[in-house]
Amino acid sequence: MADHEYYMTIALEQAKEASIAGEVPIGAVLVRDGKVITADRNRREELNDATAHAEILVIRRAGELLGGWRIFGSTLYVTLEPCPMCAGAMVQARVDQLVFGAADPKGGAAGTLYDIVRDRRLNHRLEVTGGILEEECAAVLQQFFKDRR
Repeated sequence: MADHEYYMTIALEQAKEASIAGEVPIGAVLVRDGKVITADRNRREELNDATAHAEILVIRRAGELLGGWRIFGSTLYVTLEPCPMCAGAMVQARVDQLVFGAADPKGGAAGTLYDIVRDRRLNHRLEVTGGILEEECAAVLQQFFKDRR
């Protein structure tokens, strides 16, 4: 659990950077063999790209760094439960484990609204742990939207 909290803290730092940049504050970190492979944040506004979610950017960069699209043996940490697009990308990339902070009742695809990452009809499934630093992760999002109103 301590490792989960450590890596989620890194994801939270990314989320805070996203907030400062005017992006929805979501951060992600990909870890393999106890080492951070890459970390990033939402960049949809910056890149004018609807797919530039933190998770997608981390998966893309990991593929470049590791020399392949299959990211076996990895854990993806993200501050908010992934959306269907990101959950599908994790399945396609063969990520082994997902650890998220806050649940997303409006679009979560790792057990809250959908459960794409554990759908037995798909060729790969992830182990899922939610609620790591949940209050801190939710607070960053809540403050961002409160400031926007």
